[in-house]
Amino acid sequence: MEEREKTMADCSLRFLSSTAFCRRPALVCLAFMALVQLGPIGCGRGSSESDSTPNEPPHRDRATSLPSAEQVAAVPDTAVRQAVQAEPKLSPSNELARGFLHRHERVRSMPWSIHVLQIDRSRADLALVTTLSQDRVLGLGPLSEQIRTIPSELGRPLAAINGSFYCTEREVYAGDPRGLQILRGELASGPDAAVCFWIDPKGEPRIDQVVPQFKATLASGERFAFGLNEERPANAAVLYTPKLGSSTGTYGGRELILERDRENDWLPLRPGQTFTARVREVRGTGNSRLNSEIMVLSIGPSLVARLPAVTPGSIIKISTATSPDLTGVQTAIGGGPRLLRGRQPQPAHEHQGYSRHPRSAIGWNSKFIFLVIVDGRQRGLSIGMTLQELTDYFLKLGCDEAMNLDGGGSVEMWIEGDVVSSPCYGYERPTANGLVLLQKTKP
Repeated sequence: MEEREKTMADCSLRFLSSTAFCRRPALVCLAFMALVQLGPIGCGRGSSESDSTPNEPPHRDRATSLPSAEQVAAVPDTAVRQAVQAEPKLSPSNELARGFLHRHERVRSMPWSIHVLQIDRSRADLALVTTLSQDRVLGLGPLSEQIRTIPSELGRPLAAINGSFYCTEREVYAGDPRGLQILRGELASGPDAAVCFWIDPKGEPRIDQVVPQFKATLASGERFAFGLNEERPANAAVLYTPKLGSSTGTYGGRELILERDRENDWLPLRPGQTFTARVREVRGTGNSRLNSEIMVLSIGPSLVARLPAVTPGSIIKISTATSPDLTGVQTAIGGGPRLLRGRQPQPAHEHQGYSRHPRSAIGWNSKFIFLVIVDGRQRGLSIGMTLQELTDYFLKLGCDEAMNLDGGGSVEMWIEGDVVSSPCYGYERPTANGLVLLQKTKP
C-alpha cells in the first residue's frame, strides 16, 4: 500500500509540474484532491508509534553521497529464506583489540545493508551512555551534535546509534522521549510500563518492562501519581525538572514551585529516591520558569478540584520508585518490542512489525553487546527488515537478549566522527536521544 501511494504521488507531482498540464485547471483540481487524499509522504515516521505515520521533517539539503529515499516492492519469500539462512560474520575476541569492532554486511539478494557494532563486555574502560538533544528533554538534534554534549571528563565517544521513540517536531513537547531515559544517573524521562534497556549497578545489561510507581504525598496525607517532564493532561500531575528546558510549557491548573527541604536528596533527580520538598510558591497560570534549584509539580485542573489546597511552606513527599527497582542505574533508554528473551523469540504485536523498515536494535550474549542498524527504504541499497527478520538476525549473531529501538528515518550509526550508515532521508534526521559507546577516562 505504501509503495502504491508513493508511486501515485510521484506521478501526480510530475504531472502537475508539466507545462501542458498547468493549462488544464480542471485536471489541476482533480490531481490536488488526489494528493490531499494521499496525505503526507516521506520515508520516515512519527516516532510515537512503530513506523505508523510517515512524518517528513523540515527540508534540508540531502547529502549527495547518500542514496535518495525510495520505497521498495515486496521481495519473494524464497529470497528472504536464503538471506536469513546466511550466517552473519562474528569476530572473535582477539580481533577486538580496541574492545569494539564495526562491520558492514551486505546481503544483495534482498538487498540488505546492515551495520553491526560488536563490543567486548569484559572491557572495563568501555561504557554505554545516553544523550539528549542539547542535553535537555525538549528539542531535537542530529545524533552527531548530541554526542558533543557528553562532558569530556567522562571519556571519548567511539560509536553511537539513535535511541528511543519520541515526540516528533509536529507535537507540543517535541523531543520528549517516549518512556524511560536515565542520563548519567539523572532521571530525565519516566517509564511508561513499556520495555526498556538499562545497565544495572553491577554492570549487567538488562531488558524488561519498567512500571513507574511515582507518588507525591501532601501534608494532608493525600497521595497521587505523577509523570515526569512530559505533556500534562488535565486530570493528572507532572513533575518538571530543569532537565526539561527553560519552562514547563503548561497552561492553567495549579503549579507548586518546589525547593529543597533541609539537606535531604535533591537535584539531579534520580530513580529510587524518596525525599521531601518545600513549596516555595503556588501559581495558577502555568508555564512556570525552571532553574537549577527548583522543580515544579504541575497539577491539571481536573485533579486540582479533587485535592486539598496547598500553601507556601507546605511539605510534599516525592517518590521516584519503579518496578523493578532502578536505584543506582546510570544508563537507561526506552524502546520495544523485546525481540529475544533467553534466546527465545518474542511475539511482535505491533501493527507495522510485519513490514520492512529501517531498524535499530541492541542485543547481547555473555561475551559481547551488539548495536545493530539496518538501512531501509532505499532502492538498490537496502529495503529494511521486519521485526521477525531482525529477531532472526540477532539469533544468528548468537544473542540471548535483544530489544528493538526507534526505526524509520531516525535510524543511524555513527563511528568516530562519521555517519557510516545511510539514513533514508539522505541526511541525519533531528532526533531526541541516542545510545553512545564511550571510552572512559577512568575505568
